[in-house]
Amino acid sequence: MRRLKCCIAALPLMLLAGCLEVDQHPEWVRGEYAGKEDHRPYQTRFHNDRLAWWATIANRNNRQNEYNRSNP
Repeated sequence: MRRLKCCIAALPLMLLAGCLEVDQHPEWVRGEYAGKEDHRPYQTRFHNDRLAWWATIANRNNRQNEYNRSNP
């Protein structure tokens, strides 16, 4: 009986939990996204030079390789 009362008391709380969902879709104006444009890292840090970006990533990955770091 006590379990039934707990379930009945919890039922409205579980039903209301779904009502608190906030709409997370971006705003669209005239078919285009109205928010700020997100730039890629190579556009902001490397002045849109993709090759310099990839060279930096490759260099970082080589330095994280334990086999290359341990051998003198």
